[in-house]
This record gives sequence, structure tokens and C-alpha cells, in this order.
Amino acid sequence: MTALLTKVKSRLFVVAHRKTWGMLDGEYTSVFRGRSLDYDDLREYVPGDEVRDIDWKATARHGSPLVKRYVATRQHQLLLVVDTGRGMAAQAASGEAKWQVAVSAAGLLGYLALRHGDLVGLVEGDAGSTRPHPVKAGEAHLERLLRAVATRTTLESGDSRLVEQLRYVAEHYRRRMLVLVVADDHEVDEEELALVRRLHAQHEILWVGVEDADPTTTARGATAYDVADAAVLPPQLRLDRRLAQAYALAVAERRETLGRTLERLGIVHVRVGSSDAALAAVFRLLERQRRRGR
Repeated sequence: MTALLTKVKSRLFVVAHRKTWGMLDGEYTSVFRGRSLDYDDLREYVPGDEVRDIDWKATARHGSPLVKRYVATRQHQLLLVVDTGRGMAAQAASGEAKWQVAVSAAGLLGYLALRHGDLVGLVEGDAGSTRPHPVKAGEAHLERLLRAVATRTTLESGDSRLVEQLRYVAEHYRRRMLVLVVADDHEVDEEELALVRRLHAQHEILWVGVEDADPTTTARGATAYDVADAAVLPPQLRLDRRLAQAYALAVAERRETLGRTLERLGIVHVRVGSSDAALAAVFRLLERQRRRGR
């Protein structure tokens, strides 16, 4: 099996040129407001950079704006919180498994963290068990984390229940961290809401929702079923136009409710339906977080 991080980096390198890399670096750094920094080198200015970071003397010599780039004098920690219940083994909007989209999103932010000298850890699990993975540096370590998500997420996994993983983080991680939550669109009950509010008071939280495939658009003759209980959706119902409209409305309402809940708590969030869209989604996530932190 091809290394998962290699796939993530390949997708990133194909899309991201020098300007995009600079913007991604800038957006990631901005998440840690007030971090201690040492001067490193210069790079070309890109939209979103702080004007105060422009080196005006170097800019005059170069002929175009240059900004000072800094490195952290202390390491920060990124904690990936990923649902690996069987709900994430279902198809995403793109037709691939939702865990593959989760790996792409988590892998991209994890790789950015490593580039900045930060540490990355993982908490993953389902309704029956939650498994922590240590916070460390290095691409080999990040590969192991992504591999854990891939191998743990199967149709034989327990039910998806993100509240269990959030509770674990609330009880075991005291140091302030950047927490990336990756899960599907689901209804947030009062218990989960209280945990998210508690975590948000202590950590910097980003949220990625992985979009489900629409079973009402499955090709004629194909089988569609709910991975939660393996219940098959009969073709006569799946292809019914009124049912399709009702399903679309229910999905839209659930997404809107989750979005409003996260907005009310001040948590930046995005939805992503494919691995190919993960880079743009992560960039939007970081950009929104920077703007919110102004």
C-alpha cells in the first residue's frame, strides 16, 4: 500500500506552487496568535501577510514586497480528533470512503504543522473505545497516525459517536493545543454541545465535516444501504423523486443546524466532499480562523 502521507504530499505539490505555499504557511502561523518567534529569512509577499512583517529595505532593493519569515522558538501541538467509527467507512460525496477524505484533510494540516516544527498527535475511536496516539514530530510519526485512521475505520467498527472522543480530549489534554476535529455531518446533542464548549474555552478548535454520498443519486441497479445497521434502501424508494427531495431537505437542515451551532460557539468549520477538495478546504479553514482572530 502506498504511504498515505506520500499521497497527501503528492496532491499538495501538484496543486500548490510557491505563492500558495507561502499563503498556507502564513495562514497556519496566524492560528497561534502571540507565539514566540525568531527571524528566519525573507520571502515574497502574498495576500494575507501582515503589513508589519514587510522588510521595507529589502523590498526597495528587490523591487517587489518581501516579508520576514519567522520560526517558532517553542513548539506547538496539533491534536487530530478523528471519528473512526463505521459511519466514516461509508461513501463520501465523491464516492470514495469518508475516511480517505478525513486522511487527506488531517494529513495536510499535520504536514503543515511538521513544516513549522510543531508536534502532531491523534485521538480516534468509535462508540466502544477511544484510542490516543502520542504527540510527536516527524513524517514517519504522521504516517503512523494516518495509517491508524485508515486501518481502524471499517464496516466492522463500532458506531460513530464523536462525543466519546471529545470527552477523552477534555479529560486528558490540559495544555492548550490546536485541535482539528474531523467527522461527518451529524446531530449535536446537549452532551456533545457542552463538551465542545468546554474544549473551545481551553483549545483552538477547527472543524472539518466530511460530506456523505447521496443514496438517492446512486446509479440504477446499484445497492445503497445504511452502514449503521446494514439496512438496504429499496430501489423503488431510492429512486422516488419525493423521497429524494425530502432526503435533500433533511440533510440541508442537519448541516445548517450543525453550522449554526459551531458558529454560535465561535468555532471555524468547513465541509469537504472529496480528497481532491481537501487542500482548498484546509486553506479556507485557516483563512477564516485568521480573520476571526483579528
